Amino acid sequence: MRRPALLSLIALPLAGCMTAERPAGYAPPSEVAWAWASFDAATIRSSGAGGLADRAAGRRITADDPIRVASVSKIVTALTVLRLAEQGRLDLDRDVSAWLGWSLRNPAFPDRPITLRMLLSHTGSVRDNGENYVVRLGKTIRPQAENAGSFDPDHAPGSFFRYSNLNFGLVGTVIERATGERFDRVARTQVLEPLELDACFNWATCSDAAAPKAVVLYDEDGSAILDDLGGKRPACPVFVEPGTSCTLERYEQGTNGALFSPQGGLRISATGLTVIGRMLLNEGRHGGRAFLSPASVRTMTSPAWTYNGSNGVTDDGLYCSYGIAIQLIPAPNAACRDDLFGSGRRAFGHAGEAYRVRSGLWLDPVRKTGIAFVAANNGKDPPAGRSAFKAIEEWLAAKLR
Repeated sequence: MRRPALLSLIALPLAGCMTAERPAGYAPPSEVAWAWASFDAATIRSSGAGGLADRAAGRRITADDPIRVASVSKIVTALTVLRLAEQGRLDLDRDVSAWLGWSLRNPAFPDRPITLRMLLSHTGSVRDNGENYVVRLGKTIRPQAENAGSFDPDHAPGSFFRYSNLNFGLVGTVIERATGERFDRVARTQVLEPLELDACFNWATCSDAAAPKAVVLYDEDGSAILDDLGGKRPACPVFVEPGTSCTLERYEQGTNGALFSPQGGLRISATGLTVIGRMLLNEGRHGGRAFLSPASVRTMTSPAWTYNGSNGVTDDGLYCSYGIAIQLIPAPNAACRDDLFGSGRRAFGHAGEAYRVRSGLWLDPVRKTGIAFVAANNGKDPPAGRSAFKAIEEWLAAKLR
């Protein structure tokens, strides 16, 4: 019998899950700008926000303001792949070298192919080596992908989990090679436009109306780190190699899919994230129409890897079960600290962290509800929570009743 699309993770036992309550009395510091929206399969149920999206303008943040949501972006990249796979243009289990035009291999395991499924589930033996996943305009991704330091020499592709942003730069490159279009444009036509979202990777394809609502990201000294746009989309939406002009028309598609940050560069609001969440709760349907097949939703939200005590790096218990760009929490292992809700409540989705932002999109497959949240300006070391998540993430997740 076919299992319901979103119930694959709820049969896991709860043994070993932490059930401590969220730290009492926590509230976000005044400098943090935060927003959230809870939803069910049909609609947004409630929302809230606090703090300033733009300190210079005195503009307060709302749940409708776009922000760089960091690794939550990986969900949209994976949806792009799955849509292309349903069209027969990509295959999760084919050697990605077939699209790249060059051989992607872990030099310690030269006979083991690496697939899209492995890259999307962080099991392909690729690893981040510094910021090797930030490949600027004027460079190509191939040298980074052929560097021995970008691979785990001890574990073969498909055997071990290690979270890596470089995976998604490679996925973006495969997407470009398969379509002949820039990654950000493919994500727009395959995912963002069909879901009727005014969202974009690195601002390049957002509307002119979105930029004035951007959430500015600040460092601890009050200086702007990113997205201080002054009401306009940036003239150059990508990182550029010194000495290279920002002339995107000259960019050769398929040489650097990392350019538009498929691992973390999505600008979208909390309410925008609820649209993606509702589509997943509805087994791939949006607005009464099929966006993604139930089978693809099952593939995305079923565990491709689960920690057994020795088969992966969990980052202090944060990553213990993973699908296709989807975290499944909490995992049934006493070494894991991924109980975001503090009660053993099952959920799937993804966390995000970069440029002092903490974000999340989490869905409860039993109650058919979910929550999307963002919080900017958290500083380099925000207060810890009772779990591997930070206190701000636990506080926002608790808005899901």
